[in-house]
Amino acid sequence: MLRAGIVGLPNVGKSTLFNAVTRTRKAQAANYPFCTIDPNVGIVTVPDSRLAELQRIARTNVVIPAAVEFVDIAGLVKGASQGEGLGNKFLTHIREVDAIVQVVRCFEDEDIHHVTGTIDPVRDIEIINTELMLADLESVQKRRERLGRDIKKGDKTAVAEDSVLARIETSLEAGRPALTVELTPEERAVSLPFFLLSDKRTIFACNVRESDLATADTNPHVMKVRDYVRTHMDCEAVVISAQIESDLVDLEPEEAEAFLRELGVEESGIGALIRSTYHLLGLSTYFTAGEKEVRAWTIHAGDTAPRAAGVIHSDFERGFIKAETVSYKDLLECGSVAAAREKGLYRIEGKDYVVADGDVLHFKFSV
Repeated sequence: MLRAGIVGLPNVGKSTLFNAVTRTRKAQAANYPFCTIDPNVGIVTVPDSRLAELQRIARTNVVIPAAVEFVDIAGLVKGASQGEGLGNKFLTHIREVDAIVQVVRCFEDEDIHHVTGTIDPVRDIEIINTELMLADLESVQKRRERLGRDIKKGDKTAVAEDSVLARIETSLEAGRPALTVELTPEERAVSLPFFLLSDKRTIFACNVRESDLATADTNPHVMKVRDYVRTHMDCEAVVISAQIESDLVDLEPEEAEAFLRELGVEESGIGALIRSTYHLLGLSTYFTAGEKEVRAWTIHAGDTAPRAAGVIHSDFERGFIKAETVSYKDLLECGSVAAAREKGLYRIEGKDYVVADGDVLHFKFSV
């Protein structure tokens, strides 16, 4: 299961958001820096309205959604790359996740301490990104020093690796994350083993006050964040209110809907955040549907049918014969597999078929 790490400066709402996303009280949320030391981990189901329709068609009581693992990582501070605030330990936690959810404080509150003393979300983003890039720069420079000996011996692999790292180093020195360096798939494969912190895909969660959620689009802090991440990092920013999400944890679905309506919003930001994180990780969903259960299976976008089958069981991939498939949209319009088959929309696909998001699949295999 792929992992998304929740990061940010101390006291921006990371632990509160983690508790809301995972619907638990595992993470301590307190009004002082470093109340989180060891990372909290929680499994989060991915909201998907398609499951309810498939459940209706399959006539089953069992529905199993897709899931992503979220990790609540302690707050970073300026100087983390040099060990400030237990920075080395926390940077290691970030290195172990597949993507980053960076929480940015976009509200004023004198009662909640900010580590820098003032509210400036763009400055906060730059503090975090700078520490990630400084840590990466040190790693890249050390690796290039070691490669120098092999390059002198005429090692072509070392030359190719050094060429990629040189471009990444130039970008980092210019204050641009490794993620922004344009690399071919082959070059990207060279850089992957270094698990560079600034090379991780990132989504920004703008944390606003409860009273500002309905008008977040005009919140000047949110507007600055959206403009900054779009122009500097080509990333997405979503709006959440960690405190509201925390309050919703203890409410029944009907009560939660009524509460949100009173605030002037249709849904909380958690669903959008989870879905955005899922796609940020480069994930896609296919379904299996029958009387026993309806289930969402997670694959990487671009996976072929045998690889998708292997998610269910390795024997499915090893002995793959064919995949019977119909798109979710076609199945919904037809109302049943039988009707989809009559209309020629139920297909047989082979080993080279690239599974599309929303495909409903049935695998044939032999081992």
